[in-house]
Amino acid sequence: SYSHVEHYKNFNSLNYELFRNNDSIGYHNYNFKREGDSLIVKSVIEFKIAKLGVELYNYYAESIETYINNSFYSFSSKTNQNKKNKYVKIKTNEKELIIDGSSYKGKGNKEYIVGTWWNHEVVKAKAQISAISGRIIDQNVTFMGKEEIELYGKKYNALHFNFASSDESLPEKKKLNTDIWYEENSYIWLKA
Repeated sequence: SYSHVEHYKNFNSLNYELFRNNDSIGYHNYNFKREGDSLIVKSVIEFKIAKLGVELYNYYAESIETYINNSFYSFSSKTNQNKKNKYVKIKTNEKELIIDGSSYKGKGNKEYIVGTWWNHEVVKAKAQISAISGRIIDQNVTFMGKEEIELYGKKYNALHFNFASSDESLPEKKKLNTDIWYEENSYIWLKA
């Protein structure tokens, strides 16, 4: 799959603070490294949800995503989700993606994209691949409209999209239902 990496040519990193009920619970950071025709995107995400001092949910993940000449080349991640270890490794060949994940092992269409959100090409994909487990998630993407949003005292003109599982037979906890906002002119991921 193709990535609009030129939108990130002036960025070395993207850093996001994660909130739940208006309380900061963690972070999600991306680092962009360029080596010749390659773009290497390293991601670290960590958050914890606690109530009355009791930890209810703990999540930590690291990933490396590589693009060569603006085309997807590979992805790998390790995730600890509430003390459960999950992983995915994805490589490409001439025809397809080769996926080795904790939830799916097999082949995938090269038009599918890893669901890491920074790459706005995910809005055009018929399916995304879970960055946690390699599961292929068929999706419907709905453009919700243009909105002005404010983050840290700065206003942005944003494009709002909803991502939903197209497979209605999935159990609720497996269904994708996520709202994402991208900056209108640069297509930089603003918030989820």
